[in-house]
Amino acid sequence: MKILVLQHEKVEHPGIFRDFLQEDGHTYDAIELDEGEALPAIDGYDALWVMGGPMDVWQEEAHPWLKEEKAFIKDAVEGRGLPYLGLCLGHQLLAEALGGEVAPSKTPEIGVMDVQLTEVGASGVLFDGLPEVFKALQWHSAEITKMPAGASCLATSPACAVQAMKWGPRAYSAQFHVEIERDTVENWAKIPEYAEALKTALGDNGVDVMRAAAEAEMKAFNDMAERLYMNWLQCAART
Repeated sequence: MKILVLQHEKVEHPGIFRDFLQEDGHTYDAIELDEGEALPAIDGYDALWVMGGPMDVWQEEAHPWLKEEKAFIKDAVEGRGLPYLGLCLGHQLLAEALGGEVAPSKTPEIGVMDVQLTEVGASGVLFDGLPEVFKALQWHSAEITKMPAGASCLATSPACAVQAMKWGPRAYSAQFHVEIERDTVENWAKIPEYAEALKTALGDNGVDVMRAAAEAEMKAFNDMAERLYMNWLQCAART
């Protein structure tokens, strides 16, 4: 499988998924949109992954490429039926590209927090093998407030109704992060927007608090990522 990966910050890449892809012989091309790299032709790619980033979906004036990216996602998912995986910003972009709505969170989620599967999520393929309630790393101040027509909510939390979403047979996304590695918190904390959110939510020593919380769950996070990855491949193979 050859995957196109859209990135919005160099250190916010597919993380541990890179190891799984390499082990299985899959390849990917990463396009750094925030650095001005152009969107390629989607022909020749078997799937589209869209990662997180510090910008918001509505900041098209500051980041003009967002408008083109949304149209690109819509064409790939709705027009061509390509398998899709979106994380954090990639989750929100999928919703907006397909006619949903995204807005600032009433309660931003910063930290390691519980996520609960919905009935649809618990009985579906993507989260097969995961517990109904699990811990996940959250680092977001915006959320989906209205899912696009035809979408299903797969997971939720008290502060964020749509933690995971499915659209059509092969498009999946999650607000939380499953891709994290041991250096993820350290790297992301250097991004000004993330550092500010961390300080506001967790105090001056927010980096240490987040790092410790992530480290305590790292094995569980990585095991969950591997299971989700394998489940996503099954979903991608569907027609």
